[in-house]
Amino acid sequence: MQRIRLRYAKRGPLRFTSHRDFARAFERALRRAAVPIAFSQGFTPHPKISYASAAPTGVGSEAEYLEIGLNAVVDPEQLRVALDAALSPGLDVLEAVVAGEGSLAERIDASRWRLELFQIEPEAARAAVAAFLEAPEVLVERMTKQGLRSFDARAAVVGCMVEAEPDLPSGAGGVPCAIIDLVVRQVIPSVRPDDVLSGLRVVAGLEPPVPPRVTRLAQGTLTEQGEIVDPLEADREGVGIGGH
Repeated sequence: MQRIRLRYAKRGPLRFTSHRDFARAFERALRRAAVPIAFSQGFTPHPKISYASAAPTGVGSEAEYLEIGLNAVVDPEQLRVALDAALSPGLDVLEAVVAGEGSLAERIDASRWRLELFQIEPEAARAAVAAFLEAPEVLVERMTKQGLRSFDARAAVVGCMVEAEPDLPSGAGGVPCAIIDLVVRQVIPSVRPDDVLSGLRVVAGLEPPVPPRVTRLAQGTLTEQGEIVDPLEADREGVGIGGH
């Protein structure tokens, strides 16, 4: 009867929530919030929930998306508030819109990431990024379900640059921190931020002494100018939020 698209965030310690754990938590939140979720047909009905390109475990995000099917019409903003209250702090529902035409997945072909490299001087990071971008190919390895796999981490990278004057995280205490702005196309096999970090190690020996903090800032359709269009933009223009 109605399809709703949601944008949600994974923040703080909740960035370590796996996609499977989030899916379970979200289904519990649907029950707590008494959402009239629709179910599939057949012997084992499942709630109609479609996820779009979930971020890896351990990665924060301000731009995760999903779509739910309902068997009754609801106000999107009231639904957002109810689901946000039913989820743990750090799993935050940021926006809800009535779904328009087309598939949500078709509107997502790239992501923008923020990589915080602690105890790395920005100049060292700039040199490594320059070497990475100049390379025609950067082969890295990743363990997959099919075993160790080698693939090119360079071709999917649309943009990669070190911020000129990064805002250091609170409590940094003068410790250097290089912050990389990264835009990556969603391809097969997928190229993740940790693959690009592996590539920086391959081409320039750059290896942060402590684990980097990675956050997805945006995902959507990549324009020719290198900008990313929010996948909910067309829905906002067509229907609006909260019925407005």
